This record gives sequence, structure tokens and C-alpha cells, in this order.
Amino acid sequence: MQPLDGVKVLDLSRALAGPICAMILGDLGADVIKIEPPGLGDDSREWPPLSNGESTYFASSNRNKRSIVLDLKTEAGRGVFCKMVRSADVVLENYRHGVMDRLGLGYDRLAAINPMLVYCQITGFGRTGPFAEKPATDVYMQAFAGLMSVTGERGGGPAKVGTSVADLTAGYFAAMGVLAAVHVRPRLGKGQLVDTSLLEGQIALLSYLWTAYGATGKVPERLGADHPSIVPYQGFRTRDGWVTLAAFNDRLWSRAMTAMDLEHLTEDPRFKTNPLRLENRDVLVPILQARFEERNSDDWVARMELHDVPLAPVNTLDRVMAHPQVRHREMIQKIDHPAAGRLSLPGFPIKFSHTPCVYARHPPTLGEHTREILEEFNFDGDAIASLLESGVVAGGG
Repeated sequence: MQPLDGVKVLDLSRALAGPICAMILGDLGADVIKIEPPGLGDDSREWPPLSNGESTYFASSNRNKRSIVLDLKTEAGRGVFCKMVRSADVVLENYRHGVMDRLGLGYDRLAAINPMLVYCQITGFGRTGPFAEKPATDVYMQAFAGLMSVTGERGGGPAKVGTSVADLTAGYFAAMGVLAAVHVRPRLGKGQLVDTSLLEGQIALLSYLWTAYGATGKVPERLGADHPSIVPYQGFRTRDGWVTLAAFNDRLWSRAMTAMDLEHLTEDPRFKTNPLRLENRDVLVPILQARFEERNSDDWVARMELHDVPLAPVNTLDRVMAHPQVRHREMIQKIDHPAAGRLSLPGFPIKFSHTPCVYARHPPTLGEHTREILEEFNFDGDAIASLLESGVVAGGG
């Protein structure tokens, strides 16, 4: 048993924001049918790096799905889709706002076909407002929504976060919205529209920076690995790498200074409290930096652990994947793919005591389940043959 057993999702999305949302639903047990256009299918299927010709980027957000190739630009293709909608629970798309309406497949039309349908739309800026029609990409939104303005080294230029955080955040919020809408359906007596965007996800991520600006009027700056409200809560260079120290209260500050043989700093009136340490950051940090450079990262980790201080090495991905805690938490999932071979995918980040996540399906090849899906929606052999011959649908299975 899984939390979303019996929930059927029609996933029209591509690239990352929509697919990651749909994968979360699939990991939770939903039957996710990925509907792809003829030709390439999802754009991300050709994005490197490749494994035996299959995109690892695509694989990262498309497990636990089945794929059908369906041409929604044709009247027959739209007819097939509408028939599928009648028994679906969720439709998910991340097209530019207005595309589905122009196809005659917008929320109002689909809700009329299936009043219990939850329709989730992920856009760049949301369905309403002066920018509703504008497209947006991940790096565009990291810049536009302000995240890049606070990311990067002090005094340096803005930097993109190392992963596609705008897309991923929008996908996570979309999944939350779908789960809430599915949960409330029995009481509401109908489905509803779930509307989220890259813009709103990024603003939500700004969190305490947003509220700080609202209260003080001071525009946040780039601080590198430093924190705008806590000192020391940042990265430090060691003799052989980097570590991060998180002394977020006075007790941790005192224990950290003991571990570093710098107890005298706890009595210095400039550093007695966090507000004072924040005020005197430019004096304190160089002192700590000089001390950290005297030892290797692993030495500092061991010393801080003895004093129960949160200090972490800045690990590269190979070290993270080899870590026993990561493996114990089953965050490395090996999935056999018919073309790509054995793939290593991130595991589902939530554990359930009674309804565990099941990695039942590899990321599908394009149109791998076309015939299987059409049969489930009661298309007979002649109808399927006709659709295949006309090019309205394509794929194996």
C-alpha cells in the first residue's frame, strides 16, 4: 500500500519543474502517465550527460511513470486526451500560460469533462497579473526574483545556485498543492485549479531575507558562505579544504572556541553575544580563519564533534554518495533501465513507517507504454492501429 494508490495523473509537463512534481506523486504511489509529443518527446531527453544514449537529466525526474506519445495538435489526439481525462484524477502541465487554452484543453474545458479533476499548472509568473503571459526559465527566475542578488562571494558578482533551484522549488510546491487538492476533494465535492509559478517559489525561498528587508529597508547583499544574521555561521578554508561552522547561539559559540583553543575570545566584550559578533564580524572572522588554516578539515570535524559543535566538511558529491548515513537512509537508488543500463537516482526524501515509497518503474523510454495505456482507456485493437498509422500516437509497448 502507498499513500496515492488509485490516483491517476496525466503528466503533460517537460524539462524539470513539472516532471519533478509528477515524479513525487509517482513515488507516493500514483499511476503517472507521461504524455509526450511526437518526435523528441520531452525536451530533456536529449540533454547531456548521456548513458548509452539516454539522458541522465531526464532520468533524474521521470521514474515511476509510463510514457505515451500523443499529438495534441491534432483533433484526434485531443479526443484521445479528453477520453483519458474522464477517468483521471490529476492533470499537470507547465506550458507557457495560454497554450492549453489555445488547444481547447484548458482548465475550464477539462473541468467540464471531469468535475472532480485537479488541474495543476506551473508557469513562470502565475496565471494572472501583468507578466502572466511571459515565459521564464530557471536561471531567468533566479535572477528576476532576487535569489542571484544574494548568492555569490562578498564584493563579487551574482552567482547561480549550483542546481536548478527555481524549477525544483516550483515542482515541490506544485506537488504540495496537488496533494492538498486531492485531499480536500471529498469535502469540496469537486476538483480545483492549482496554480503556482517559478516566481512565487523563489519568493518563498527568500524567507527571512524578505522579512528582514521589509522591516529594515536594507537590501540584502551577497555574503558568500556567511550568514546575514549569525556569526560565526559560515564557511572557513582549512589546510586541505573547506568546512562550515554553525555556532548559532552563545552556548555553541563557547564550545566552538574551546575546541579551537580560543577560549579567550568568549571573554572579549566585542564577541560576547551574537549581535556583538555580527557587529564585529570583520574583526572576528579573520581570527577564526587563521586558526582553521592550521589543521586539516577532518581534524577540525573530529575536534568539534568532541565538543558537540555542528561543523561539517564541504563535501564533493563523490564523498556524499559514499557516506554511510546517505546509504543507510536509502538515498541512493539503483534502477535498471532497458537502454541506459543501471542508473543511480536520488531516493525519495521522506520515509513512511507503513506506506513506504516503491521504485516500481524505470524512467520510461519514449512511448514505451503507448499501447498498454490506450488499452487501459478502452481503445480497441482497430482504434489503436488507426491512431498509430495516422501518427496521432506513437511508441512501442
